[in-house]
Formats: sequence, C-alpha cells, structure tokens
Amino acid sequence: MIKFSICIPAYKSEYLKECIQSILNQTVSDFELIILNDHSPEPVKEVVASIEDPRIRYFENEKNVGSVDLVDNWNQCLSYAIGEFVIIMGDDDLLRSDYLEEFIRLIETFPDLEVYHCRSLVIDDMGSEIMLTPALPQFEYVYDSIWHRLHQLRSNYISDYVYRTETLKHRGGFFKLPLAWGSDDISAFIASAEKGIAHTNTPVFRYRSNRLSITSTGSDIHKMEADLGYADWLEAFMKNNPPKKQDEVVYAHLSRNLQHYIKLRKVYTMMVSMRSSRFKKMLMWIKGRKKYNLTIGSILVAFLKSFN
Repeated sequence: MIKFSICIPAYKSEYLKECIQSILNQTVSDFELIILNDHSPEPVKEVVASIEDPRIRYFENEKNVGSVDLVDNWNQCLSYAIGEFVIIMGDDDLLRSDYLEEFIRLIETFPDLEVYHCRSLVIDDMGSEIMLTPALPQFEYVYDSIWHRLHQLRSNYISDYVYRTETLKHRGGFFKLPLAWGSDDISAFIASAEKGIAHTNTPVFRYRSNRLSITSTGSDIHKMEADLGYADWLEAFMKNNPPKKQDEVVYAHLSRNLQHYIKLRKVYTMMVSMRSSRFKKMLMWIKGRKKYNLTIGSILVAFLKSFN
C-alpha cells in the first residue's frame, strides 16, 4: 500500500511547477501525486505534461468547481486517493524536502491518531520568508485545539495537516464551508475529536501568502456565511461531545464564552474585507448587521483593525 497521497486541486499555473517539484523532491519516495485540474483556463495541463514522473496521476474536472465550492475539489481528490494518509496542497505552496520524513516520525510516535499537523513557514510571492506560525504542544485533545484557534492564537492551513485516508472518507471527507473558510479547522476538529492530534514544530510546509490567495481575495459575504456555518457546527459539536476529564475546564470556558469567540471571528472576517474599500465595506456590513448578527461596535472595531 502506498504510504501517502499528496493532492493538488489546481487552477492557477504561476507557481504550479515549483509546487510539484517540491513534492517530487521529497526524501521519502513512497507517495502518489494526484493533480486535479479544476477546468482551468490557465496552462495547468501543459505544466503537468512537462514533468515526467510515474507517481503523478492527472485528472480533470468537466466544469469549474470554483473557489466558493473549493472543498468539493478536496473531496474529489480524496476519492482518488489510495495512500494510507492524505495531504491536500495549494497549487502555489511548497513542501520542504523532509515534509513526509518528518510526518513519518510523528506518526511513529503517535501511531493511533487520525490527524497530524506541522508548523508552517509563511512566504510571499517571491518566496521570501515572512513569518512562522505559532509553536504548538506535541499532543493535545480537541477542546484545547478549539480554544486556541478561537482565541486567535493559532494559524493553520489545509496543507499543515496529514489525515488518515480511510477514516476521513468514512466520516464524509473534509467539512464543507463556503470558500473553505474554516473548513481546515473543522475537518481537523472532527478527526481529533476522539483521540486528539499530534504536532511537530519543525516547519516543513511553506504557505504562500500572495495576492491570489483565498485569504486575500474571495467574496466577503461567502466568508461571513462560512462564519455562521462554523458557529452552528461548534454549538452542535459541543452539545454532542462531552469533554475528557483533562478538558473539562477548557470546555466550561468555551461554553461560557462561545458567542464572544464567534464575534471575534466575524470581526476578523470584516477586518480582512475592509482592507480594500474601507468605507464601502463598512457600509455594507452596517446594512447587513441584522442578517449576520453583527453589532455597530464590532463593525467599528473591524474598521479600525483594518488599518493595521
């Protein structure tokens, strides 16, 4: 059985060859590379055809899924995967050559888990290093993960995570939210609900923060709708998943403060949107405040934060 299925749902071609090469350069060779062309108008097919490697499996969508339904592409890739573990890559991101090697060490240390995670290095368009994501404990249960994420003490991306393929398929795949805005969070929470999650602080993944990323672009309304779906999922999850003994204090805190944390998430979404056309976007959120359960105060906070 192949150890890893590395999947690229590809639409942009600018950095695709560099992304593919970073995968093929792994020190561990026991993997397949699945590339799903999302009916792109860019030369994705030509880029893939220029690289000869028997580990590459190429697929094409008959029509474009698009960024709003991005998780559908993740799950389409998952359906093709035959490896024991699966990874979803952005088409402009990079793996350090020891990415798989580092995860093998982590899996051997915690062999029974369904999800594993690494620290990441953020790079810009030119590949220059900008920032490291926060260091994490080697192991934690799900409510610690949820609290840290809601408290905005974590940064993570879908390619930070390595999932056990069969259990992810059994659970219905990656959790779908518009623009995948929070889908990486919830998918990891679901996978770690019973057994927890293990982290490595070795930054073996490189996330490209650029003008074309979902964080920088995309529909503001879709992101806010995703925040509402995120909140609904959290409330249902906490209701149906009592904490382990060591999580009881964190769980109680989350129960008391969940609405506050959801408010912070909405403020962040508005702040990101207001970094362009500030006054126009502020007016948009004021008009939609009842629909999205926003307050004038939170809109003003987001407006002020958008200048940072």
